[in-house]
Amino acid sequence: MDIRLRYRGTQITDDDIAFINRLIATHPEDSRRALSQRLCEAWDWVQPNGQLRDMVCRGLMLELHRSGLISLPEKRQTPPNPLAASRAKPAHVKVDQTPISGSVKSLPALKIRQVRGSDEEKLYNGLIEQYHYLGYCHPVGEQLKYVAFADERPIACLAFSSAPRHIGCRDRFIGWSVEQRKRNIRLIAYNTRFLILPWVRVRHLASHLLSRAARRLVDDWQRVYGHPIYLLTTFVDTERFAGTCYRAANWIYLGTTTGRGKNDQSRKANRSIKAVWAYPTVKDFRSQLSSVRG
Repeated sequence: MDIRLRYRGTQITDDDIAFINRLIATHPEDSRRALSQRLCEAWDWVQPNGQLRDMVCRGLMLELHRSGLISLPEKRQTPPNPLAASRAKPAHVKVDQTPISGSVKSLPALKIRQVRGSDEEKLYNGLIEQYHYLGYCHPVGEQLKYVAFADERPIACLAFSSAPRHIGCRDRFIGWSVEQRKRNIRLIAYNTRFLILPWVRVRHLASHLLSRAARRLVDDWQRVYGHPIYLLTTFVDTERFAGTCYRAANWIYLGTTTGRGKNDQSRKANRSIKAVWAYPTVKDFRSQLSSVRG
């Protein structure tokens, strides 16, 4: 059985292509979207939360179409691309900048809210764009965003998203194989942004928020995406930060990146070195991340 294409870790054989061609011929009136949904159902292509992997399937079918292996019907419409709007810089937001100091215990009514998909998501986006040194960047894949409030005043922002596919020191720390990593990478979340607003000077606030967010994230991720998270990771720019708050929140230092991008061909550092930190959410995270899953 010849393998004609590999798409996002899935091997597509001649038999698979013949099946798709029969599917198209059997439903000549279907749109590309309808055909993609039929193929997802036939192959039981679903996300951990039970939703069809429609966009991945459409990408596969388009790849086969462009390669001349299948013939898709003409596009009937071009829906608006939600990512196009998200790539625009977030709007400026105005918040109370009165200095806040003291200790965590002195803060009034400290709360952390998951804001992705809510009216407060624009608040998160704007604060990150205005006050985080990296600015706002639309996360890829699964993602959750949090804003911490003290008596309804925003004081900090955190975000988590799908983890990078390969980080040497992380993968050695877990001890999983390449196949186990490909199968279970979705069970790791990556802390992409962490911001304490510049007028907030509260002792031990950063480590306190990291600890609370980690506990909250586990439940939220299971509820939103239908699967658990067993390990959190993050990068800390060693030229700017020491990672003190992560250490204080019981995160584990794993090592450093090579300073090369994922598509690097020179084998020389071309960007700042990042420290890699991790936080297991369960004691048996290694066995969970290395287990066989559907």
